[in-house]
This record gives sequence, C-alpha cells and structure tokens, in this order.
Amino acid sequence: MGRRHWVRATKCQLLVTSLFVMLLGLSVTVLTIITRYGAHFSVISGVSSEANPYRIFHSVAFSSGICLSMTLVLAALLSTAATVRESVCLMAMGFFCFAIIFCALIQAAFWRYTNNSEVEDAMMDVYDSVYEEVRRNVSSFRRQELAAIHETFLCCGKQSPFGETGSIENETCPSEQMGTAKEDCLEEIQDFLKKHMAFVSVLLIITICFMVYGMILTSFLWFSIHFSNHLDRKGKYILRES
Repeated sequence: MGRRHWVRATKCQLLVTSLFVMLLGLSVTVLTIITRYGAHFSVISGVSSEANPYRIFHSVAFSSGICLSMTLVLAALLSTAATVRESVCLMAMGFFCFAIIFCALIQAAFWRYTNNSEVEDAMMDVYDSVYEEVRRNVSSFRRQELAAIHETFLCCGKQSPFGETGSIENETCPSEQMGTAKEDCLEEIQDFLKKHMAFVSVLLIITICFMVYGMILTSFLWFSIHFSNHLDRKGKYILRES
C-alpha cells in the first residue's frame, strides 16, 4: 500500500511538472519570437554588416530557441502520455528528452557566463559602425538607418571626447526626442540588452530546475512500472499442449 501511494503521488507530480514544462515551452517560443522580430533587435540586425558577428548570434538564438521550445513541448507530451498509459517506453523517451534539454541548457549557461559581453559588444559595434560612416560621409541611406536606431532605442548619439557629434544628432534625432532622449545610445543599448539577458537567465535557471525534477520523477516511475510489470508476470504459467 505504501509503494502504491508513492507511485500515485509521483504520477501527480509528473503531470503537474509536465504542465509547467509545456508553459515553459510556450514562454520560450514567445521570447524567441520577440528576440527575432522585436523592433530593437530587428533594427540592429538590419543595419549590421557581414563582418559583424551579430547576425550569426541573432540567427543562432532564433534556431536554438525554436528547437528548445519544441523539445520542451515534446518532453511534456511524452511524460503525460507515459504517466497516463504507464508505458515504460514512453517514460524512457520522456527522460531522454529531459536529459537532452538539461545538457543543452548547461552548455548554453556555460557559454553565457564565459562569453558574457560578446553579444553586447557586437550590438554596440553595429551602432559604432553606422555612426562613424555617417560622420565620415553624407550617405542619406546610412543617416536613415542611424535615425531608425535613435527612434527605436529612444536615444540620441553618443558621447565623444572630440566634440564632433552636434551636427549628427541634429540631423538624425527627431526634434521631439531631443529633450527627452538619452544622450548616449551605447549606454541605452547596453542597458536594454542587460535587461533582456537577465530575463533569459531567469528563464534558463527555472527550466534547468524543472529538467532535473523531471528526470528524477521519470526515472522513479520507470523503475516502478518496470518492476511492477515484472512482478505481475511472476508466477504465471502457460500450459502447452503436448
């Protein structure tokens, strides 16, 4: 009776965990779409050059986010089906999905903290490149791109020790933003990306915790179902006709 109670409680916990994992998958999908098609990221991606690695980071983030969200949803569905049907095979597949996600997220977290400033530096390099091209020539196309960045990030130019920024700000910053926009766009880009990455880090930690909990529950239920089926078959004999 005690073992059945623990198995029933574990099944309920796995069903609840699967529900939260499904919600995490949807959250990752929404965050991935915002990162791909959000105004702040799109305007930087649109003006970045081929030499800048930001486009690579942008594409990898989108692909990884979609794969992660799909795997999270698959793990939740497999775990739910395995719990309802008491299937050893489905339970093993659910555990395998949790383990794959856990390993991938650990690797992503390691890269995040060992290369903390690469994405940030790439975004600011894009702005620096556009700003310097506008300062050196009178390209109207580049001026429009710089103005789009200023309008999106609600900033206006950057601080320079040479004092040569007045004309650029007057031409690329809308007049209604001159009084309210921040002076340094590099600081505004840095602050925006730090807030976004902080949210990503929180979601990453929550997902890792659920993956560990899911692996524990699925492994316990796999052994319970496996040995329960084995014990149920014990003592049964098949009579063969001679």
